Order: sequence, then C-alpha cells, then structure tokens
Amino acid sequence: MAAAIMAALASPIGVAAQSTPAPPPAASTYTPAAANLAARTWFQDAKFGVFLHWGLYSELGGSGSPGLAEWIMQENKIPAAKYERLAHFFNPTRFDADAWVRSFKDAGARYIVITSKHHDGFAMFGSKVSRYNVVDATPFKRDPIAELAAACRRQGVKLFFYYSQLDWHNPDYFPRGRTGHTTGRPEAGNWERYLDYQDAQLRELLTQYGPIGGIWFDGWWDQEKTALRDRWRLDRTYALIHSLQPAALIVNNHHHAPFPGEDYQTFERDLPGENTMGFNGDKATIGRLPLEMAETMNGSWGFNLVDDNYKSAETLVRTMVGAAGRNANFLLNTGPMPNGEIQPENLATFQAIGEWMKRHGESIYGTRGGPVAPGDYGVTTQRGDTVYVHLLRAHDGRVRLPLTAKVRSARLLDGGAAVTVTARDGAVELAGLPPLGAAWDQVVALQIRR
Repeated sequence: MAAAIMAALASPIGVAAQSTPAPPPAASTYTPAAANLAARTWFQDAKFGVFLHWGLYSELGGSGSPGLAEWIMQENKIPAAKYERLAHFFNPTRFDADAWVRSFKDAGARYIVITSKHHDGFAMFGSKVSRYNVVDATPFKRDPIAELAAACRRQGVKLFFYYSQLDWHNPDYFPRGRTGHTTGRPEAGNWERYLDYQDAQLRELLTQYGPIGGIWFDGWWDQEKTALRDRWRLDRTYALIHSLQPAALIVNNHHHAPFPGEDYQTFERDLPGENTMGFNGDKATIGRLPLEMAETMNGSWGFNLVDDNYKSAETLVRTMVGAAGRNANFLLNTGPMPNGEIQPENLATFQAIGEWMKRHGESIYGTRGGPVAPGDYGVTTQRGDTVYVHLLRAHDGRVRLPLTAKVRSARLLDGGAAVTVTARDGAVELAGLPPLGAAWDQVVALQIRR
C-alpha cells in the first residue's frame, strides 16, 4: 500500500483519482468553431505525439531516487526560496530545437507537447508576467519555447503547451490543495489574483509563438477535495483560449470525462477503459471527444539519473497499437537532460519506433478504432474500406474474428502476401498466417464491402 501511495504522489501529472461529484460547470455555451472541429479531426489522424517534461527539476535528476523527477520540490520538501537557486545554474547550451524536432518527426510523431510551466511554477518561456522564467532568471537567457515553435513550423510538426494550473511557487495560489504545504510560502494569498496571473501567462503563450496545437492542462485535481474545486473559472479561461486561437485544442488531465469547453480527453499511463495506475478515476468514463493516452519511456516523466527501467521499443509500439485500436492517440514522454540533449537511450528507442512506423504507419495514421473490439488477439483499426487487424499474440496460423462485414480480400501489410478468408456464422476466419515469431505486430489488411 505504501508503495502504491508513493507511486501516485511521484506522478508528475497527477495523483491517484478518487470518485467525486459531477464536474464543475465550464463554458457551458461553448460551440466549437469550424477551425476547432477541423483541428480535432487532424488530431485524431495524427495518432502519435511526443511529450517533453523539461525544467529546473531536470538539473537534480531525481537526486538518486528512481521515483523522483519533476515532483522533487514537493517530495523533498524544498522551500520555494531555495528551489529558486536552481535557475542560476540552468544553462542548457546543447539545446538544439531543430535536432529535437527532427528526431521526433523521424520517429513518426506528428505533434509535440512541452511543459511551459510545471507545478514548480517556473516558466520555460519568456514571460513578462513574472521574472521567474527561463529568459530573465537563468544564464541561458534564451527562450527555448520560441526556438521549438520555430523549429516545429519549419518541419511541419504541431506544438502544444502543457500548463500546470497548480503552482508551488506563486504565493497567491492559496488556500493550498493536496500539495505544496512545505514550500515556505506565507499562509495567505489571493486566489482570484492567481487565476488572473495564470490567464495572463496563457495569453502570452497564445500570442507570442504563432498558431499552436493547443493547451494541455494539469493540476486541477490539487483542489478536488477543497472549497476551491468549483472556483477555477474554467469557463473564462477556456473562452480566452478559444477566442485567441479558435483552432487550439484544450485538454485537461483532471481524470474525469471531459468538462464543457474541452476538446479531447487524455488518460495517464493507461489505455482508455483501463485504470491500472489508479489515476484515471472511473475507468469506464470515456467521453465522446477524441482520446489520447500519455506514457513514459521509463518510470519517470522528467530526467532521472538512475531510472534505467526503460520500456523496449516493442513494448511501446504495442502500446501505441493498443491505443489506436481503442480510437486513441499515443503521447510518448521523454525528459530532456539539463544540458538540453535528449537521452541517448531514448533517441535509440525513437529511431526503432520510426523504422516500424515506416513499414506499418498506414495501419495507424488516419485510422479510427476498428469494427472488432480489442481482445486476446490484439486490436483492429480502420480507414475507409480497409480494416487493419493487428495480431499481437501468438497463433496457430488461424484467427477467428466476430466480423460481419463482407471481406473482398486480405493481405499481410508487411510483404503483401495473400491471406485466406472464410466467412461463416457471423465471423471471419483468417487462415494461412505465418507464425508471429519475433514480430512486434502482425498486421493483416482487409478490404471490405460497405
């Protein structure tokens, strides 16, 4: 039990969700603009994104604990005044935005989500609202968000901004929620003034860096059990975002079905419909908006010196396939090192994923969840008249699926060899399949009649 609690608290995105009353009202009159609806379709087609957790906490590298990274200020009870000193040492001279974007694009990613401000309150962009930002408070003196936005434009990758509603540094974030009680701030503050500060920073993010993909919120859960739960002014904040950039998508990692005004739903380290990590509340609560799942490459979100529990490229590809079969995107996280480079272990994994995507990407990009529900065999995806059967488990050369559509032809996606199809009793049997062997995913493309 203690280990489970620590794992929940160490999560950089959330804490273990509990059942709660209905979500608060937010933007109840929101009608998505045409540009927003088009962006939702683009998002669903994109299928694969890269998440970046990068900030002052990266310098500490978890301090020798595999369970710590961007939550180190909270977990190690570092006072805000002491934590501020990290800004004096943050100088990522090896940061190369174009190299980052090139690596992620080569892996097959179509969008990037980067932490513009995490729970520690430090802005990783040039903010005029607060001098506690990477341009004014560090020897780096550069705006990595601006450089990344420019690189994304050059290379045709969309950029989203993660923004933490929770803030362990700003004194106006008061009363405290579940966290932030050991930062040495005065036990006083002005909640409305904090929300004005939050919205002012969001305005900067939405006006300084050109068109963006959207805002990825986190931290609402910090006040879930307090009187402030319904005082986030989500309607006002969401309206601000949609007014400044109508095509920008809003997601909030609050672990509930989407609130009014949000444009897609994300799941933390679980496939939609699952709750093995304990973050996603009622695992059956899946809304009707586009879906996404976020996953780590090891056990940490931010850079961690000793967390070598890396997931294999095979495991991550299978997870991406599982997400696609559940009609969801896959957002894969890496924590850049404090010098501005991506860990070499992660770059190798991205390269391996990219090689797989070159051969099998047509069964992922632009698809939706297929007509056969996920099961022991694997999953299905679909684009138009093509159903892709992703076989993820060993078989004896025959696989039976509860598919009633008439199948015109079947072929292996890798190599194009024909597969025998027999329809009977409301099901389809695929025969003549080679052994799965060492393949990460055996994909059969079925041409169906509408």
